[in-house]
Amino acid sequence: MGGNDDRLTVLVVGGGGREHALAWKLAQSPRVARVLCAPGNAGIAADATCVPVKADDLDGLLELARRERVDLTVVGPEAPLVAGLVDRFEAAGLTAFGPTAAAARLEGSKAFAKRLMARCGVPSAHAEVFEDRDAAVAFVEEQGAPIVVKADGLAAGKGVVVAQTVGQARRFIDACLVERAFGAAGTRVVIEEYLPGQEASFLAITDGVRTLPLLPAQDHKTALDNDLGPNTGGMGAYCPAVIVPPPLAERITRTVIDPVVKAMAEEGCPFRGVLYAGLMVDGDDVRVLEFNVRFGDPETEPLLFLMESDLLPVLLGAARGDLSPVIEAGGIRWKTGAAVSVVMASRGYPVSVETGKPISGLDQVGGPDVKVFHAGTAEKDGRLVTAGGRVLAVTARGNDLAAAIAQAYASVGRISWEGVHYRRDIGRKGLAALGVSGGAPAGTRKGDPRGRRPRG
Repeated sequence: MGGNDDRLTVLVVGGGGREHALAWKLAQSPRVARVLCAPGNAGIAADATCVPVKADDLDGLLELARRERVDLTVVGPEAPLVAGLVDRFEAAGLTAFGPTAAAARLEGSKAFAKRLMARCGVPSAHAEVFEDRDAAVAFVEEQGAPIVVKADGLAAGKGVVVAQTVGQARRFIDACLVERAFGAAGTRVVIEEYLPGQEASFLAITDGVRTLPLLPAQDHKTALDNDLGPNTGGMGAYCPAVIVPPPLAERITRTVIDPVVKAMAEEGCPFRGVLYAGLMVDGDDVRVLEFNVRFGDPETEPLLFLMESDLLPVLLGAARGDLSPVIEAGGIRWKTGAAVSVVMASRGYPVSVETGKPISGLDQVGGPDVKVFHAGTAEKDGRLVTAGGRVLAVTARGNDLAAAIAQAYASVGRISWEGVHYRRDIGRKGLAALGVSGGAPAGTRKGDPRGRRPRG
């Protein structure tokens, strides 16, 4: 075992806000002796021991796990999963949480996911797959707009456009198939019908047979308020999502999650890890937009902040292929109320990003109901500075959604750096669904430069 007693050593792979939340939550387990994070960041270093091994360095991660006698490795980002990190660990006799490369095709290839959904009857948008530019453009011109065009492979959440015009769709097709803007990820495009409704994120942990759904969440993907601007990796999230009440969540588990887990086992590649269904919800109508094969970011931050249960037995059970002890013990317990995470980003994100800006005000934020997860920070000359597009995920808990939003934005308003920007409407759609008006969030003053839209 890792450490000097019967407690475990856990390695978290990655260095963003999601990984900070995972490391923070795992460190609270009485069964964990120490948490390592590779590569981590300046904020994660307060909750785990950071090791300078990159998330895509499969050889380096395997060497690290062996050297430190790691008992469980939790893989955060999708790229190492698609590249086969879990396969490498399993071949070496090490336990890792996440799907194999074959199972990770659910995210690594949208075309594979579409074929699987069609085979097992999971509701989704009608789609066609193209490698030829002219054929793709002809299809778009025949279908008209609005229409959705996606790069087939991994593109860090940015390989999709909801085209409002045929010309916008054509330009994105050219970016993928002609200009190769997304490299190998864009050698094929998936073109889908446009679906009305609101997006929701539904994550479930599975051991390849049994499933444990998490609370539904709602992400905010575009850079600007009111769902305007370019797609990002996510500008904020809240849970539980108001548009997915418990009866609907049960139906999603039954009609989406369980059939896909069963189909993957039938494919000969059982899915163990987190199955994340990106959904379009329009009243009672639910259809799958895409699958991810890992914890979402920023959904993980509010989800884990609201989770009361020890996370370790859940991840360990899934990785070992047996969640039955957790399920028999009552599953996952949640705190009451809601949690909200607001992402504070660098100027220019997601296009061209400024970094190296000193961050101030973090010492003014804290308490039992607030946690600042670091997504892109570094230490320079003894000061905390920005080191990425998404910098901080300010996360708060409240007795209800309105209270959680107010708490989060009050904390956001105390933190600043040159060029900071963030959305001011995280959770507002949830308030609207509850029939509660959502004005300017607390901590954001009219004309406050910290609430400006990004430049560049």
